[in-house]
Amino acid sequence: MKHELLDKAKVSLDIKREDLIHQYVSGNKFRKLKYNLLEAKNLEHNTILTFGGAYSNHIAATAAAGKILGLKTIGVIRGEELANNLDKTLLENDTLGFAAKAGMQFKFIDRKEYRDKESLSFRNKLVAEFGDFYLIPEGGTNDLAVKGCQEILTNNDIEYDIICCAVGTGGTMSGIVNSTGPNQKVLGFPALKGDFLSKEIKKYTSKTNWNLINEYHFGGYGKINEEGVNFINNFYDQQHIPLDPVYTGKMVFGIFDLVQKGFFIKNTRILAVHTGGLQGIAGMNKKLKKKKLPLITI
Repeated sequence: MKHELLDKAKVSLDIKREDLIHQYVSGNKFRKLKYNLLEAKNLEHNTILTFGGAYSNHIAATAAAGKILGLKTIGVIRGEELANNLDKTLLENDTLGFAAKAGMQFKFIDRKEYRDKESLSFRNKLVAEFGDFYLIPEGGTNDLAVKGCQEILTNNDIEYDIICCAVGTGGTMSGIVNSTGPNQKVLGFPALKGDFLSKEIKKYTSKTNWNLINEYHFGGYGKINEEGVNFINNFYDQQHIPLDPVYTGKMVFGIFDLVQKGFFIKNTRILAVHTGGLQGIAGMNKKLKKKKLPLITI
């Protein structure tokens, strides 16, 4: 990337365009699904069941991947009110509308039940309703997902000093950390508020060459303000790289803010991983429009 702020600080920034892997199964969603879907095939499962919110990138990607591979997909969606007028929901919600067109079947549940989705009793209820299935967790993070995310970095990336990534459930960052070289450090930019992510990441890596930068979540998951929207739009105008408002927009905003504050020493080589998520822009724009805030125009 070329930018006067980077030149002034004497640091370099490259962006690894994982969002270009596939039109619908892009970025870290491709990485997380890869070995899970291979395992489902190996175990001769023909149905994939997973969880997500109404605007989940994971839900959209799972539906698309299932269609490509000829697998039935079931999405357990947070928010039972969405089922009250399903036709209206699918018309107004681009994520669920896309997943439905890809063949995904939905089960809408209330938020209390959703919090208990990992319990054995709820799993048994799902089996009784849908029969046998291969379960992928919310956000896609498990051991096989981390294995896939370990393939994000290649031998060509060993030249970088700092690897940056957005963080949701921690699986992507864990995989990246596992594949770093001895002199590399990973900075994670959480999209959520809270301190639980460190514990999650430690489940999947024993390395300690990483830190979470918690100051750029813009109020929490699925939230962004006018400053963040303007940054995404200006970044696209200048660099012709689209960012999403939930994950990568916050990460790149944070990187540039840290550069401006002198966080990185001179001659630091930074690699930022673009993990996709661009399908979420349409849903965010509807939220922004209701709040009478500027829209993301990439």
